[in-house]
Amino acid sequence: MNWLMLLSIAGIIAAIAAVTGIKAKGTRPVAHTRMMGMARFILVVLAIILAYVAFRTGTK
Repeated sequence: MNWLMLLSIAGIIAAIAAVTGIKAKGTRPVAHTRMMGMARFILVVLAIILAYVAFRTGTK
């Protein structure tokens, strides 16, 4: 495994944690704030755009 694969895995884990609202013990609650809601929305939009681009490049 190279560094890019490890970075990708870390990014996927961070995205899952951000969308689900998982937090460490003793941290401030941000799961139900407006900023977290917008961050989740932007993350989903970004994932859709990247999936579309990956689909379009794969079909040529």
